[in-house]
Amino acid sequence: MNWRGTTTTWRDRLFGALVYALPLVDVARFSDSIFRELPFLQVLYVPLLPLLQLYQIPFMSFIIFLVLFLLVVRNSNISYFIRFNTMQSILISILVSLCSLVIGVIFQPMGGFIEETLGSTVFLGVVAAAIYSIVQSALGRLAEIPSLSEAVHMQVR
Repeated sequence: MNWRGTTTTWRDRLFGALVYALPLVDVARFSDSIFRELPFLQVLYVPLLPLLQLYQIPFMSFIIFLVLFLLVVRNSNISYFIRFNTMQSILISILVSLCSLVIGVIFQPMGGFIEETLGSTVFLGVVAAAIYSIVQSALGRLAEIPSLSEAVHMQVR
């Protein structure tokens, strides 16, 4: 869906797709069990290695969040398409952080199987959502993810 019938430029499509690298980097903490079982999937993360290295710096994920939120999402001079995709990727990253917190606090003491299963589910869900969103952005459409996109529409003016 295009916003109010506007067309998107190739730059909008590129930047709209690139922001979904952030949730992919955030969800990498859940990738161990999947990569152990399906090692060929590690190829997906080769282009993200520089960003993964950057995230090793303390508070870098928070700094990137603030920069994207304040300078992109809240900037009405940037196209709605880019702001929408940026906000949606931020919300996916927040969901990953919340899932990480819940899994770490509640399920880690119970043992490995439940924790690995939930972590793998979160990983696969976020990778699927990111790939869907990247493809939709490359096609110049808004990636409508139920409930999440509604929250994005409320946040992005």
